[in-house]
Amino acid sequence: MSKLVIVESPSKAKTIKKYLGSGYSVIASNGHIRDLPTSKLGVDLENNFKPEYINIVGKGALIKDLKAAAEKSEAVFLATDPDREGEAISWHLAHILSLPASANNRVTFNEITKNAVISGMANARPIDMNVVDAQQARRVLDRIVGYKISPFLWRKVRKGLSAGRVQSVATRLVVDRENEIRAFVPEEFWKIDAVLKGGKPAKSFEARLYSYCGKKLTVKSEAEAKKVEKELESASYSVASVKETEKKRNPAPPFITSTLQQEASRRFGFSVKKTMQIAQMLYEGVDLPDIGTTGLITYMRTDSPRISDDAKAAAKKYILSAYGSEYYPNGGRSYTTKAGAQDAHEAIRPSMPELTPASVKASLNSDQYKLYKLIWERFIASQMAAAKIDSIQYEIEAGDYIFRASDEKVSFPGFLCLYEEAQDDEKDKEKKKKLPVMKQGDTLAFEKLLTEQNFTQPPLRYTEATLVKALEERGIGRPSTYAPTITTIIQREYVAKNGKHLEPTHLGEVTTDIMLKHFSDIADYKFTADMEMKLDDIEKGTNWISVLDSFYKDFKNTLSAAEKDLDGVKIAVPDEVTDQVCEFCGRNMVIKSGKFGKFLACPGYPTCKNTKAIVVETDGKCPKCGGKMLARKSKKGDRYYACENHGKCDFMTWDTPIKDACPKCGSPLFKKSRSRGVTHCLKDGCGYTTERKNGEK
Repeated sequence: MSKLVIVESPSKAKTIKKYLGSGYSVIASNGHIRDLPTSKLGVDLENNFKPEYINIVGKGALIKDLKAAAEKSEAVFLATDPDREGEAISWHLAHILSLPASANNRVTFNEITKNAVISGMANARPIDMNVVDAQQARRVLDRIVGYKISPFLWRKVRKGLSAGRVQSVATRLVVDRENEIRAFVPEEFWKIDAVLKGGKPAKSFEARLYSYCGKKLTVKSEAEAKKVEKELESASYSVASVKETEKKRNPAPPFITSTLQQEASRRFGFSVKKTMQIAQMLYEGVDLPDIGTTGLITYMRTDSPRISDDAKAAAKKYILSAYGSEYYPNGGRSYTTKAGAQDAHEAIRPSMPELTPASVKASLNSDQYKLYKLIWERFIASQMAAAKIDSIQYEIEAGDYIFRASDEKVSFPGFLCLYEEAQDDEKDKEKKKKLPVMKQGDTLAFEKLLTEQNFTQPPLRYTEATLVKALEERGIGRPSTYAPTITTIIQREYVAKNGKHLEPTHLGEVTTDIMLKHFSDIADYKFTADMEMKLDDIEKGTNWISVLDSFYKDFKNTLSAAEKDLDGVKIAVPDEVTDQVCEFCGRNMVIKSGKFGKFLACPGYPTCKNTKAIVVETDGKCPKCGGKMLARKSKKGDRYYACENHGKCDFMTWDTPIKDACPKCGSPLFKKSRSRGVTHCLKDGCGYTTERKNGEK
């Protein structure tokens, strides 16, 4: 009889099976197998919030297979992901398979490498019920909020809306930022730079006006600017002081979930969902020549920058070999986990640091390579010596005015030779120009003044990356919740993406307004963050029922009061007005939502009943007639593409049109909908495809 190991994903099952050998069978549960029912609340509010778990629809055959495999196995090990959700899935599996609650059958792997898997199997333990209870409390709490407030929103706003404990706060952040932008009153200010010449050899450079009579100066109007200009044009310029300093710049810590999502967004434009999907692939295993399938990174849901001694030793070995001893700091580097973090797992790092990005590039697709290279470089850099930067600042005197010019150069690159953290949009990205070498007392030649009118700018809208940062800073959510939260508020149309920035929709603003007025606790930043701390406390032993009971007493009263306040009230969501004019009555058409998605409608209904589909042009052209390709949706909501000359040309496809032309016939190419990265030509008789056939290299 073999031993059975149950994991969550098929790809992980393949990797772990290779390490464990013939004495084990490894099966994937494909995530959850039991959950609360979707058709009702599924929580007994009068009986200590007892959850009503049911087998997930469609998993009957899998459950039958799992039971059969367990019955004929010598032992069963539960190796779901090493987090709260994974612990809960193991608990549900134990229930389904009638495994003893106290049995040492729970194993976890922080990384999917041979040593980690063998070590994990050798250290099996009972299921941690405190962790399970923390996950149960989150699930029940979110179910109560969602299933109690959502029907309220259906009655007061429109059907199909949903409310969520974390999603409501995330939406509020986007709405609050939009309100800040609307309320922002720009203030005028003027920048005044002097173009001067000095040093040996003499060189022209710019210095910015800084102060007047010893006080920092802000020029607020054109009249002030002209007055200052007049005084400066006749002034004598000289170097008043020279300040030289050496600064040390330390590397950033290795990635945690939130910082990985932010950096991948800044560098590659990845959504947080895409980042986590790629990271999951790297964690579960990639097939490498001469090694086989192995996990390339440690577990990707973590809030701790801590790394193991073995990982530090591997990084040290690489740094000394590749760069030399001066690039490795005395005593190495350690990073402190911030207060409130769970600290359940190490930082996200390469599981085998000796596997450089170049050595695995051929085995990864483009996005996998980008993310692995980012994680690998950040980790190695985090263990390297600080960069040394020589900074020089000149203060230049012009009568009672002082100008400043500064410059810096890297005297020792340290970690910068490998990695430098990207910057958010709102950070100053001005590049400093090299200055001539000058000394105190040097007289400078005046060339001209550069005067520029400016206005203060409102705060930028959030990107996915900066929204994750804002959630983390406020203690809202946990590593596993950032991606699904942002995905949810976009999918439910509370927030829309405009380029890479997030804007609230009318629906998001109306819903947020209702939440703030009638469910202030749920929409409150501090309340949501405090609830996360209480969930963490449950993991440490606090009774989960008492936490829910305390919450529900107030929540029930709040819901009742909201029902009374809005009794008989229906709140309208403003329509989104477009620039498309109704050809029958001349009104600007608006966007409406219907059973099959969004469409354009005349706001003059019922007098004018004109409606039309929203036309979305795509890349590429029709391979039959050369017309534009339009994106459309089927009655089931599936996207397909059709020629604009509908009625004259019958071409349609599920494959995505792209800009590239077929190298064989010149017709537009299409990306296959069911084959990642495969493109092909749909022109009759061509047959070109990038898909590899059997035997091709």
